[in-house]
Amino acid sequence: MDQSAREFIKSKRLAIVGVSHNTKKFANRAYAELKNRGYQVFGVNPTLEKIADENCYKDLSSLRGQIDGAVVCVSPGKVQPILREASEIGIRNIWLQQGAESCEAVKLGTDLGLNVVAGKCILMYAEPVHGFHKFHRFLVKLSGRL
Repeated sequence: MDQSAREFIKSKRLAIVGVSHNTKKFANRAYAELKNRGYQVFGVNPTLEKIADENCYKDLSSLRGQIDGAVVCVSPGKVQPILREASEIGIRNIWLQQGAESCEAVKLGTDLGLNVVAGKCILMYAEPVHGFHKFHRFLVKLSGRL
């Protein structure tokens, strides 16, 4: 596992940016799964009041001092303002879930001094890993890309 991912998964209080009304979206699955794995999770969506009967927050700034990192699950065009906001409020650990990453976002995050993980699935790294993600992690490890 690379150093960026190793550092990120030490964060136990996570914002999940991009939760939605659609329970089939990855952000919602990540929210539920990370919560089941013992992480303290906070949903972030400017148009959503509740996620799984818990408060949803409009932005990262609403969680200042409550989170250690953010899992970003939005389209690439929406990522850069999130990275700037994270930097402004002192959130250093950012996981750009597959589908959210772009070369520009990774460069911006690096330029802002953030620990950015991109091109990987958080559910393959956040312990305890089980089910399909455990098998997928095994395959990735065999290929030497873990």
